[in-house]
This record gives sequence, structure tokens and C-alpha cells, in this order.
Amino acid sequence: MNARQRRLFEEARKKNPELKMPSETAPAAELSEEDLALIKQGVGDKSSRAGGGQGAPGETQREQIGSVVTYFEAKGFGFLRPDDGGRDVFFHVSRLSEGDSTTLKPGTRVIYELGMDRTGKLAASSVRIAPPPE
Repeated sequence: MNARQRRLFEEARKKNPELKMPSETAPAAELSEEDLALIKQGVGDKSSRAGGGQGAPGETQREQIGSVVTYFEAKGFGFLRPDDGGRDVFFHVSRLSEGDSTTLKPGTRVIYELGMDRTGKLAASSVRIAPPPE
């Protein structure tokens, strides 16, 4: 806790004497196997670099299927909605490995893998336009 936070806490304690000092450390959170797999990939998706993004030997990435929710062509990014539910996933046009960026309209079906962007946040990698249903 820095000096400003401590001062604000002391001021709040004057109004409420039973206020307890917050703990300095947060409780450790349990990481799922999926979280650990993302951590093992490292910060930044290196799938477009030569020899990068291959993961550990024998490790396979699970493909996801979803659809484009929004795509900002002028900025080169958008969001995908997974078919199995959950939060929308960020993607950048540089991760489009198959297909044409002009087809990235809302509702377009895509196949992608989960990875991390350069800041370490969850993002789609290896995005492909899904083939039309037969």
C-alpha cells in the first residue's frame, strides 16, 4: 500500500473505526490446465514468425469455431463470438491465415485457435474463414 492509499484508508477509518486494513497480498488463485497451457505459450503470439508458435513437442492447440461479431476494416481488428459460449475474443487481421479480409463481415463463420496478443491478453490466432456448410 503506497502513502496515498494509506492516507485515504486512515481518513476512511475516522468515519468507520471498525474498518480493517486490507491484506498486502491477494490470495493465490488456482490455475486451470487451460490457463497453464496459455502461460506455457509465453507472452505474445509468435505463430506468424518463422519457427515460432509451435508449442511444446506433442502439444496440440484446440481449434475453436465461432463467428465474427464486429470487424473494423480501417483499424484491422475485430471480435469473434465462440459457438460454445463465453466471452468474445479479440482478433487482428494479421492473424488471418486463410481467406480474404474483405469477407470478415458480422456473422461470417471462422475457425481459430486461442493464443495471446503482444500484451499477454487472450486473443485469436491462426484465424481461417470456415468452409460453407454442405
